[in-house]
Amino acid sequence: MTQPVISVFGSSSPQPESEAYQEARRVGALLAETGIAVATGGYGGTMAAVSQGASESGGRVIGVTSAHMEKWRPTPPNEWVAEEVRLASQRDRLLHLVMNNDGMIALPGGIGTLSEVALAWSLMQTGEMSPRPLVLLGATWRETIRVYAQAEYIRPRDMDLIYLATSAETAVAYVRQHLAEKLN
Repeated sequence: MTQPVISVFGSSSPQPESEAYQEARRVGALLAETGIAVATGGYGGTMAAVSQGASESGGRVIGVTSAHMEKWRPTPPNEWVAEEVRLASQRDRLLHLVMNNDGMIALPGGIGTLSEVALAWSLMQTGEMSPRPLVLLGATWRETIRVYAQAEYIRPRDMDLIYLATSAETAVAYVRQHLAEKLN
């Protein structure tokens, strides 16, 4: 049986002393303790935090990086990335992170994080990607979905494709519940 992989999306901005960084670190640790590998965008901020938490808990850490991203913002992969998947373009990186996983957790983030969530949700809605956990963690996502999810545009069954979590613990518990068969 192959180890399940959860892609974790989030911002490159949070610093180690921030609450956002520490929550992301907790997500990584909890996933690793559950026997789940993490895949992130591989760089700083919450990507580093998730990687750090997973690494410190003995987990497998995959960083999905791209040559294009490093031209745009010259920075190497974070120090906790044990396996690097290096792709040429940001588009390829985005598709890899969204499609090559057993589920996803989205932390607060910017345009890139919003792109990852929207793409994953759309691909599951249309059946191009099999349904899997898509967990949106935190108040930012609850507010975003509250404003965005108007009944005349998004059907209830499409809302069922996402889960709004309030903590690292509830996010990972939801993933664990949905991957129970793969974890045993």
